[in-house]
Amino acid sequence: MVGIYVRPLSWELRELMEVGAALGLVIGLVLGAMMLVWTLRERDVAQERLRRASGAFMDVLQERFAEWNLTPAERDVALFAIKGMSTAEIAVLRATSEGTVKAQTNAIYRKAGVSGRPQLLSLFIDDLMRDDGPTKQPKAA
Repeated sequence: MVGIYVRPLSWELRELMEVGAALGLVIGLVLGAMMLVWTLRERDVAQERLRRASGAFMDVLQERFAEWNLTPAERDVALFAIKGMSTAEIAVLRATSEGTVKAQTNAIYRKAGVSGRPQLLSLFIDDLMRDDGPTKQPKAA
């Protein structure tokens, strides 16, 4: 075509190339399967860690609520507040007035020694981030 002569490959060389390509495909398949198994194991470990963290968070919540001597109603309100619900939403869920919920949240903040929801939530996050387990915060007077 262009005037360049190319000698055809011998059948032995062509067979070696095909065997090499097939071997490469098999190796790729095996490595892909190994990576899939590894990824599935890592996913399972991550799910277990998430399950433990969720349980640990509830344990920390219950410890703190007991430490602060929250009433059952205050515990409910605190949990809803930590979940990010508004005062109006909490009042509807608890079938009470917003004023009652505000009074309960103020009592919770006073007992916890914080001034608002962000600080309340940060107490629990700090506990979960510690390596040595939950630490006790002094109660507000």
